[in-house]
Amino acid sequence: MTVELKPLRRGDIRRCVEIEKILFPGDSPWSAAAFRSELDSGAYYLGAYGGDELLGYAGLAVVGPRGDHEASLHTIGVAPEHQGKGIGKALLEALLTKADELRAPVLLEVRTDNEVALTMYEKHGFIKLGVRKRYYQPSGADAYTMVRPPLGVAAEEAG
Repeated sequence: MTVELKPLRRGDIRRCVEIEKILFPGDSPWSAAAFRSELDSGAYYLGAYGGDELLGYAGLAVVGPRGDHEASLHTIGVAPEHQGKGIGKALLEALLTKADELRAPVLLEVRTDNEVALTMYEKHGFIKLGVRKRYYQPSGADAYTMVRPPLGVAAEEAG
């Protein structure tokens, strides 16, 4: 199956909510209103599509003045039946490319027990900054706060 990344469509919010409920049943999955709010805010959201089917989604919010942007990875979700095919990685890389174009560091929170996500983020240059105790509700699961500098910035500062 060919997967195409393109801007998330408002018409796919219902599918996003379905995927959220499957992926995050114990941690207040995002509602349709939350996704609409994200899209209305101007956040950068991509969908991974196999034909007309939404397979996954990811979103990045960018704040700050030009030249001093900061990005926050708000979510990545891939339907369970499509996991392990590189879709999450492709979505993450597309968001990181956008952040790098803006020379923005990227911050995120991830469950401390989500080994698959942690491995993916670390492979893409994220480092752990600290732990947010009981970050996810209602489960009370802890989250790591992680950051990745914009590509090339660390090398420029070292050189």
